[in-house]
Amino acid sequence: MVPVSLSDIELYFSPKIAGQKIFIEGEECHHIKDVMRHKAGDEIFVTDGEGHIYKTEITEVSIKSISCGLLERFEYPNNFSKIIFCIPRLKSAERFEFALEKCVELGITNFIVFDSQRTVAKGEKIERWQKILTSAMKQSLCAWLPKISYVKSVAELSKLSGTKILFDQNSEQNFTEWFSTQNSKSETQNLFFIFGPEGGISEGEWRVMNAGWRMRLTNNRLRSETAIVTAAAEMALSIKG
Repeated sequence: MVPVSLSDIELYFSPKIAGQKIFIEGEECHHIKDVMRHKAGDEIFVTDGEGHIYKTEITEVSIKSISCGLLERFEYPNNFSKIIFCIPRLKSAERFEFALEKCVELGITNFIVFDSQRTVAKGEKIERWQKILTSAMKQSLCAWLPKISYVKSVAELSKLSGTKILFDQNSEQNFTEWFSTQNSKSETQNLFFIFGPEGGISEGEWRVMNAGWRMRLTNNRLRSETAIVTAAAEMALSIKG
């Protein structure tokens, strides 16, 4: 079924679909039966994270799982499938997680977290980050489960196959103008949008990333998390508008 607006629903997530049944376990199961107090016969909406939202009816509730029958299926395209946000670990975990959450609300579905020479906080917390992304997907009623991975350096980023776009305050190329022209084309390769940490990308790292585009996001100097969300908003307006 074609996409419809489901703005007033509560959305849950489960990838476990078999035929005309969907099975919900873990924290989602607990939230549905113990917090929301749903029972057999109630209708709920569930996404599989692969572009579908299902209207379902609860058929069975047990201690550890819920079974639902599929009533309707709605399909949604992923307009951001070729866009990957490459985000540095930020000094403030709260600001970093805020940026992740808002990007998902705006439609971004692919993330790579990286450490750079000037990154203060280092290392990965994939499980926690994925939980934040999944929660944001449900809150914003998105049908595509965001994916996140981690690399240890800018050098690793440079080896990824696709077009690299580095945000640089000193660039003369305006990002909004450039992206609007790119959006009119049929992109067949990944676009990696690379944001610097609080201290910026070092000169050595710039040299490593010499292949690609340098873009100025705005005339103002932005905090890293502000730049990340601003770029996501620009893309959402361009692609969906």
